[in-house]
Amino acid sequence: MLSIAPCLDEPPEVVNAGVGVHGVVSDHDVFRLPDLWQLHLYSYAARLVIGSGAEHAILPGRVSLVPPDTEVHYHYRGRSEHLYVHLRLPGAGPGMPFSLMQDTGDEGALLAGLLRRAVAAFPYSRARAAAEVWTVLWRVAELSGGAEQDGHGHPVVAAAAAYLEAHLADPLTVPAVARAAGVSPGHLTRLFTTHTGRTVVAYIRHRRLERARHLLSASTLPIPAVAAAVGIPDLQAFNKACHRELGAGPRAIRGR
Repeated sequence: MLSIAPCLDEPPEVVNAGVGVHGVVSDHDVFRLPDLWQLHLYSYAARLVIGSGAEHAILPGRVSLVPPDTEVHYHYRGRSEHLYVHLRLPGAGPGMPFSLMQDTGDEGALLAGLLRRAVAAFPYSRARAAAEVWTVLWRVAELSGGAEQDGHGHPVVAAAAAYLEAHLADPLTVPAVARAAGVSPGHLTRLFTTHTGRTVVAYIRHRRLERARHLLSASTLPIPAVAAAVGIPDLQAFNKACHRELGAGPRAIRGR
């Protein structure tokens, strides 16, 4: 399976979006978009050949993202409709690994809904269309594992981190987080150390204090409420944690 590396650091520029209808006049189309990426979500069976070599099976529920200036050969089996977006990706950072063609699985209905909203929004608001398409691209990156590699580098670590972000205000233990991620506590600790450079406990402390830093500096939420919101309701313990992790007490951080 061909791999590509789009950069999603910035929202895409949607140049066109719609429902493509093919296979009516001819069962074979050949074309390329010199300056634009092609995002397609399929509802039919066909064949896609990239350039003169790599062949991909098109099936209902599959999605493809083809880089600019790539010649594509579509071989249809009759009338074929797909949702499409032609776009530019202005991001300049390192790209994430994508599979050019992949199955959307359980995500298919959600992605189709997002793309249909993008198609509907495109004539009157390209910004709204771009927002929908950007979401689609990130979710497609997750199908490839690209978003995980860009973040925590392992699906178990990503699942555990997502659980932690949703429960930072609650009491957290390594066994509870491991259960949520579907692994043993020891295995989770090893994965966290490898992929984040921190133990699970240290990661929890780091994320709690980073959230506390934000709430102290960007909001007027009372300090006891901030402490409770990050799962350290004991004010003395919260003060010590701020000094240890952030280099100053809560009032000093707020004063900055």
